Parts: sequence; C-alpha cells; structure tokens
Amino acid sequence: MASSAARPVVRKHSSAPDIVGSAVLGCCAAWALVCAAGRTARPEGVLLAVLAVAAGYACGRIAGSLLPVASATAAALAGLGLARTVPDGAGGHDGAAHAALFTLAVGAACGAAWGARSAVLRLALRLLAVAIAATALVAGSPAGCAAGALVLLCSLAAARARRRLPGLAGLALVAAVAVGGCWAIAEDTLPDRLSAPLRDRLGEHRVRLWQDAVRIAGHGPLRGAGPDRFGELSPTVQRSVTASDDTPSSAPLQQAAGQGLPGAALLGAAFGWLLYALWRSPRRTPAVLTAAATLTALAVESVLGNALSFPEVTAGAGLIAGLATARLPDADPGPFAGVPPPLDPLPATR
Repeated sequence: MASSAARPVVRKHSSAPDIVGSAVLGCCAAWALVCAAGRTARPEGVLLAVLAVAAGYACGRIAGSLLPVASATAAALAGLGLARTVPDGAGGHDGAAHAALFTLAVGAACGAAWGARSAVLRLALRLLAVAIAATALVAGSPAGCAAGALVLLCSLAAARARRRLPGLAGLALVAAVAVGGCWAIAEDTLPDRLSAPLRDRLGEHRVRLWQDAVRIAGHGPLRGAGPDRFGELSPTVQRSVTASDDTPSSAPLQQAAGQGLPGAALLGAAFGWLLYALWRSPRRTPAVLTAAATLTALAVESVLGNALSFPEVTAGAGLIAGLATARLPDADPGPFAGVPPPLDPLPATR
C-alpha cells in the first residue's frame, strides 16, 4: 500500500482544453468581425494573431509528442535568432517585441531542460537559457534579460513543486495585478505616492496613450471604436512625431479601445485557457510551471507594450503552450500494449 501511495500521478490526455481553446479563439475572431462591421476598421491584425496562436499551439502539440527535447531546443534557438534580427526598439518605446522573443526563447530552453533525461544535457540547456538572457542584455533589451532571468528562476524553483494548481493560480494573480495596475494608472486612481514613481518609470507619453485608450473605451464600452482605429482617434498619437506610435502600448487597453470590454475579456479568457490547458497537461509539473511562468512574463510584457502586435510573438506563445501540453511520447498506452493476443485454444480431443 505504501508503494502505491508514493507512485506519481499520471495525467491522461483530455480533449476538454482543445474544445475550450477552439471556442475561445473562435469567439475572439468572431467578435473582432462584429466590432469591425459597418466601420472603417481593420480586423486583420486580430485575425492574424488568432491564427498565429492556433498554428503555434498545433505545431507545439505535434512536435512535443514526437521529439519534445529537440523541438523545444529548436524553438529556443529560433527565438534567439528572431530576437537578434528584430530591430532594437521594435514593438513600442522599450522594444516589447524584442524582449518578448528573448523571454520565449528562455522559456523554451528551460522547458527543454525539464524534458531531458540526462543530467549533462539538462545542465547544457539551462546554460543555454542563461546565455540567451545574457544576450538580451548585450543586445540592449534589459526588459528581456530581466524577464528571462525571472523565467529561469521560476523554472528552477518549480523543481520543488508537487502541485501545479497553486503555482498556476499565483501566476494568474500576477497577470491580473499587472492589468489592474495598468488600468488604475490610466484612470489615475492610484495614490500619489504609488502613481508618481510608476508614471516616471513608464513615461508621460505612454501614460497619455493609456488614458486615451480608456477614454475611447468609455465612449463605446460594448463594441469599442473598431479594431486598429486607435491611431485615428487618439489625440496623443495625432500630436506624436513617431510614425509607428499608433497603438496604446498595452494589449488589454488596445482591446478595450478597439473591441470594448468584451474584447478585453476575451483576451483574458485566452490567457485563462492556456493556463487551464497547462493544468490538464500530462507533462511533469515543473515543465508545466515553466511554461506558465513564460506565458505570464509575456502577459506582463504585453500589458506594458505592443508585444502581441507581432505574429512571431503570438505564434511563439502558442508554441510554448503546445509543447508543454503535448501528449507524452512514451506514455503507457495500457497494460497489454505491445503484447500479442493469446492464441485460440485448441479444440479438446478425446
């Protein structure tokens, strides 16, 4: 009885996360079309992001079932290569896309380390994650270096985790606090002793963009102003001399301004679906929490910048989730798998 109690829990693959994910992504695409109907809006960006997430998730599920360590390592190297080719400052004032690609690359390397069976290979993959974080700092992305270091620390701390639900709940709380803080700064509802240093760190220009997004969302809380119309309606953008500065530099506020409060809620539902899929994943708990930490870091970066405006970032997020929720390649299919059926008994002879 004692040996059976110490046996690790094996989670079977369930189709429920796939059904939920299809419903959430379908609603995101459909609501973007509803909000764009009858307006000079451009829902192509939202539709491309939904397609990128779905494609990355499907590729991750397939590759993770066949070659989990090799595919995750390849994803880390690909993310590093993409991050090196993205121009500095892309994706907002602090290069949110630049930082997000480095973060995803570190998360993929840490996830590959948890899938490796050799201690030497596991150490090499973690050193790769350290090298990627250091490269982010050298490349001029301190946000990517900090986020990658946090993902690496969370991955190492996950080794002691025995239950994944508390960790996933804590990471969801981190993302919720980031969104709530962003909205509170835009609404100017924080106390001065908290608001002043945050505004100084974020910059007055970005804060004014957030305030414009909240104001636009207030005029159309149900359908918003239409996807990709923020640049036309924001006074701050009209006064700006930067041509690429046509978004509010925050994914939740961009959704709220373009698609109303339901659009922002659907964005949160997409993040919740990924956490739910990780909770039901058959993979080991440390690998699951590593992927969740990576996605949470990406969520915080998307709250503070335009990371999700780039399809390579959204596809990478789906890929990380797909790798961490893929069916185990050596899963036990059953007690009699691979055993030939018994021969029919010979008829009794007298």
